[in-house]
Amino acid sequence: MAIDRIAHDHGFGPWRQRFRGVMAEGQIGGERIVALKPLTYMNNSGESVQPAAAFFKMPSDTITVFYDELDLAPGKVRVKRAGGAAGHNGLRSIDQMLGTQDYWRVRIGIGHPGDKARVLGHVLGNMSTEDREWLVPVLDALSESAPLLAADQPEPFMTKVALLTVSAKGS
Repeated sequence: MAIDRIAHDHGFGPWRQRFRGVMAEGQIGGERIVALKPLTYMNNSGESVQPAAAFFKMPSDTITVFYDELDLAPGKVRVKRAGGAAGHNGLRSIDQMLGTQDYWRVRIGIGHPGDKARVLGHVLGNMSTEDREWLVPVLDALSESAPLLAADQPEPFMTKVALLTVSAKGS
């Protein structure tokens, strides 16, 4: 949803099937951006990311992966470069296929449902009305802040996302 919002708001070209996914190209803040949404199973995301990275000759540190994070409160956003997969099988696949963990990650908190047995439904199911209340402002903030991320300014990106989502809660 974050990639869809960013691509739409920044006028990316049409989505096309490539690299076992769908991709669109555009510009954000004067930087050429290739957006890719793997159509593989999440556990095999690297099978889509790696061929796209190889085709576009993208160094791993220019790749940013957006993903949901159970261990972050709903609506919290964190950015970091490199690190382990922390049990996320999609990241593990990307790590293996790229041969490195040296890429950017934008973690979007969805919160933990409280019971391990409910995790699968929580991650793969439709979002509740309650979740949509925080989701829309987060998607807006991610899109509005994307030029900072494209300019390799992760800390200002996180700060702006946080400020925009706090002000959205207050309105």
